[in-house]
Amino acid sequence: MRSGFASFVGKPNVGKSSIINAIMGKKVVIVSDKPQTTRNRINVIYTDNDSQIVFVDTPGIHKPLHRLGEYMIKAAVQALKNVDLLLFTIDAKEGFETPEEFISGYINQSGTPTLGIINKVDLTDSEKIDIIEEKLRKNLENLVDIVRTSAVTGEGLDLLITKIKEHIPEGPQFYPEDIVVDRPLSFIAAELIREKIFHFTYEEIPHSVAVIVEEIKERENGIVYIRANIYVERDSQKGIIIGQKGQMIKKIGESARKDIEYFLETKVFLDLHVKVKKDWRNKDFIILNEIGMRNDLD
Repeated sequence: MRSGFASFVGKPNVGKSSIINAIMGKKVVIVSDKPQTTRNRINVIYTDNDSQIVFVDTPGIHKPLHRLGEYMIKAAVQALKNVDLLLFTIDAKEGFETPEEFISGYINQSGTPTLGIINKVDLTDSEKIDIIEEKLRKNLENLVDIVRTSAVTGEGLDLLITKIKEHIPEGPQFYPEDIVVDRPLSFIAAELIREKIFHFTYEEIPHSVAVIVEEIKERENGIVYIRANIYVERDSQKGIIIGQKGQMIKKIGESARKDIEYFLETKVFLDLHVKVKKDWRNKDFIILNEIGMRNDLD
């Protein structure tokens, strides 16, 4: 039996969360075509007959634009330490550029063995992928191997699991076999709601949105009741999320409810409310206490 922690690292929007979801076969991590959608560190547990791999999905390392950005980077850098293997993920279409050189410096400082992952290989040609491989070997001091993947087509994912197993230690399972994520339902529900907000509002509502689940209760009829508040920074953003005659909030709620029901394998009643908290991203007490990042940064 082999078991260990493998931490994804890379710039935003290279497909780290999509790889995890493709491997797990169900949506456990927020996915959006907007960068920086993963705010917190999340452990996702993959268990098979001879191994348990604890995937750590982190915010992409980027230049912080505001206080929330600083917290996101701190969580990402912290994840480079005290793990068995780093999974440096690169977008095959975008290549190995200045951001990757920047991240390579943090990886080399950590001294942690690193597996290079060139993702989205279905979107570019092999010549460009060869150049990325060459740069990975040149820039990383602790590179153990390179795998080419596509989270969309599934290419390379079985090989990725095999390579990870080769570089984690022998040891017992950390979690029971039926545990797939180390976060409470309130966290998962909030992430799925936030994903739908990103998806349906697109550029109109960037990262000035937070979702806090206030109540979860299983009713006598077996339906799980979930009440959540959606926080934005301006009244205009509240209007966008609610939509004309409440159509947008209805669309967000219906789509998020279906994903939560799929995750829970039971019926869900999702009760959403939109509230304005001006400039919330620059207020520590909201970031730490309401979004629940304190445990990630200790």
